[in-house]
Amino acid sequence: MAPKYKLTYFNARARGELVRLIFAAAGVEYEDVRFDYEQWAAFKESTPMGQIPVLEVEGRTMCQSLAIARYVARETGLCGKTSWAEAQVDMFVCGADDLLTKLLNVRFEKDEATKEEGKKGLATYVPNFLANYEKLCGPEGYLVGTSLTYADLAFFEVMHDILKVTTLDKYPKLAKVVENVTTDKGVSAWLAKRPDNPS
Repeated sequence: MAPKYKLTYFNARARGELVRLIFAAAGVEYEDVRFDYEQWAAFKESTPMGQIPVLEVEGRTMCQSLAIARYVARETGLCGKTSWAEAQVDMFVCGADDLLTKLLNVRFEKDEATKEEGKKGLATYVPNFLANYEKLCGPEGYLVGTSLTYADLAFFEVMHDILKVTTLDKYPKLAKVVENVTTDKGVSAWLAKRPDNPS
């Protein structure tokens, strides 16, 4: 019998969406528990480290978004076919998470001067990020190997807002990654029904 998964996070994408995408791509059912920021204080003490997302699997609980993503990807066959491939996948995922952190810092920064500095930093960081990923990407539109891994999903998710203001015309292999993720059966079904969250 397949394990029962329960993912708890805010009603937002941010640190929870990569795990949701992995479940979608793998065709694995899970309980998608969401709550508003106002409800966080009441839930916080019940988490392992006072943070979310939290994954529950058959009575066991873990936190840390990347640890959860790695675990779910490994359980569903989306982490790479060899130990070296898995390490390469993790490399891309960590890089995407670095960018996600910068994006979230700018989004939630309340000081306007600091926010503007963050935006200027991103204007340099994003092109360098894309150039490096394009250089390292496989020719078939997968960051590692010749089939979908959670590295492709992490890249796809971190590009969500970036692609609203720029294109991947200069990065044809990365454009193919986005196409491969978008047309994946499980992912496309999820994208058609997921809540339209701003972050």
